[in-house]
Amino acid sequence: MKSDIEIAQAAEKSPIRDIAARIGLDEADIIPYGAYIAKTPFDRVVSKPAQLKRKLILTTAMTPTPMGEGKTTNTIGLGQAMDKIGKKTMIAIREPSLGPCMGVKGGAAGGGYSQVLPMEDINLHFTGDLHAVTMAHNLLAAVIDNHLHQKNEPDLHSRRIVWKRVLDMNDRSLRNTIVGCQRDGSNGVMREDGFEITAASEVMAILCLANDLMDLKARLGRIVVGYDSLRKPVTAADLGVNGAMAALLKNAIHPNLVQTIEGVPVFVHGGPFANIAHGCNTVIATKLAMHLADYTITEAGFGADLGAEKFFNIKCRSAGLRPDAVMLVVTHRAYTMHGIDNIVKHVENVRQFNVPVIVSINRFLNDDPADLKMLQQRCADAGIPAAITDFREGGGEGGLEIAEKICELCEQRNTFDHLYPLDMPLVDKINTISTRIYGARGVEFTATAKRSLKRIANLGFAHLPVCIAKTPASLSDNPKFPGRPKNFSITVTDARVSAGAGYVVVYSGDIMTMPGLPKTPAAMNIDIDRDGTISGLF
Repeated sequence: MKSDIEIAQAAEKSPIRDIAARIGLDEADIIPYGAYIAKTPFDRVVSKPAQLKRKLILTTAMTPTPMGEGKTTNTIGLGQAMDKIGKKTMIAIREPSLGPCMGVKGGAAGGGYSQVLPMEDINLHFTGDLHAVTMAHNLLAAVIDNHLHQKNEPDLHSRRIVWKRVLDMNDRSLRNTIVGCQRDGSNGVMREDGFEITAASEVMAILCLANDLMDLKARLGRIVVGYDSLRKPVTAADLGVNGAMAALLKNAIHPNLVQTIEGVPVFVHGGPFANIAHGCNTVIATKLAMHLADYTITEAGFGADLGAEKFFNIKCRSAGLRPDAVMLVVTHRAYTMHGIDNIVKHVENVRQFNVPVIVSINRFLNDDPADLKMLQQRCADAGIPAAITDFREGGGEGGLEIAEKICELCEQRNTFDHLYPLDMPLVDKINTISTRIYGARGVEFTATAKRSLKRIANLGFAHLPVCIAKTPASLSDNPKFPGRPKNFSITVTDARVSAGAGYVVVYSGDIMTMPGLPKTPAAMNIDIDRDGTISGLF
């Protein structure tokens, strides 16, 4: 079996101007980054006539195994299948992070014959968007410490700063640091600090929810960096730096146009965490794809309890999007771990938002066809439509059946709605998600969580949606509870406001925002030869 990178390097790519032409763009509408990548200035493109059909399809998944269930591969494969049945289609997905790429994944651009190209460039630096986010974030961090050192106004308490630094790499040694050491204060105010991975930055979340450059700058200004002596929030706008942060992101805000192995146009843009953020690509790329194509296929991170819930309640609400159908990816190995009840629960969750759903039974190379047929029958017995797909080995041909069925779902009338109204109290929003999506019997709030939620409400943020950060390995907040757990409670340990992104992050369990490298990092398999050919990405 060929590796992903071998398949990608053997694929014939079209010049990016030809890919742009497939969606009605000419050379004046794109900014090429070499022969096969281009930035697409959204403000220039949206002036063009839009398509009459604007169907939005979300790819999500059952509770995953640690290896992942091929959600991105299915997203790309479905786009190729839709193209093969004659539908004008675009795909909109997240950008890979260098941390997981060098850590466990070794790459995140799909797999096999359902990949985005050029695979190596997309995985390694790409157009520099993540670096721009890193620099904008760390500019704010530098200004904060200079503000303390210079004793500038407004007052900012050195022990109440909530803005850490970021790095686009897994590095556990940087989770907790002390800055301002030595030289009797000339190096700044000594205080505790730390690093998170760039994907966890609120700047990344803001980039992915902003509607345009001025909205981006306004949202950056609303970032709460810390609190003064009276616990009043201090924002990036109070420090006067949000304009400079936006300037650093002036190119990153434009979607990146690439292609699949079969030449389907793709926007790869933005990459927020699917835990403390909403785990979806940018609103700008999604809307632009919908402007240019009849069908847009996108995805949300982790299982449907995290990614899809946040896609519906946060991204769709913020952007005014109305999804038409959902493809829920399942695998036999995840079924073996979690059972049919887990699949049923995720389907029930999607249906709570009044969106039709179909299951993609994603075939892995060593799967027994009889096992996949059995799983399909079990879905049918539970009243769930399902199709066996083979997007990795078959490309678009591996999912023609599900493509046809999803087109039929998109024509059904749905009454999409959010799970809760924004005027609901924060505690009730958390309870609603925990009981209706996770299946918990209730929520337990620690004393710290109660204080944090009360303070957030008193500061005027109670109207925001909530973004619950919990383990993706279980419907519960305990990763050791597989399947569809019963009789459990969700424990909320803390909460903080992401005012710029526009939601309240609610913590359940120990959520890691700076991953570490495994015993044998994927980076140890990555190499380059004298001709510049990269190997080891998979």
